[in-house]
Amino acid sequence: MIPSRTAPLLDCSVADLLDRLAAKTPAPGGGGAAAITAAMAAGLLGMAARFSTAQLVDSPGRAAYADRVRDKVAALAERDAEAYGAVLAAFALPREPDPEVRRRQIRRALQRAAQVPTEIAEVASGIATEAVELARRGNPNLRGDAFTAATLAAAAACSAAELVRINVELGKLGGDLAARAARAAHAAATAVAGIRSS
Repeated sequence: MIPSRTAPLLDCSVADLLDRLAAKTPAPGGGGAAAITAAMAAGLLGMAARFSTAQLVDSPGRAAYADRVRDKVAALAERDAEAYGAVLAAFALPREPDPEVRRRQIRRALQRAAQVPTEIAEVASGIATEAVELARRGNPNLRGDAFTAATLAAAAACSAAELVRINVELGKLGGDLAARAARAAHAAATAVAGIRSS
């Protein structure tokens, strides 16, 4: 059964979410998957923090941070789908009588489509960095969960950064969105590589 395409992603069951990702529809796609993956990482981060009260005096604050970023990045999944829909609508505009209007609309839509995954990459990078810290200093029994959070978040940051790069190149966009996203992905990957070697 194909789930409703209008239901908010966060209201879907896991099975329905997976079906929507696999369906022959343009969204949700890579950006939504990256956002949901980062939100799952933040969920694991929150769990690991809550089990680390004996090891870290600031574990309640770390758990609260995880909850905040989980909500923030999960909401970006819906925003990414909306942004991509706007890109498709802009490309569907007629070329005549004014092709410049169409070009401006496409560029504006691609700018937004690059901004959302930039936010995903930056939030995911923060999750990865925090999860690495928790894996090192938190409850050792939750080290695997914290490591999984870090790895998932780093993958989300890397995926989102690539989406930014694609949109920036397609729209010939200026600004620093691609550089910001790439920095975030690099920081996340570096953090995870550090814990693997420790």
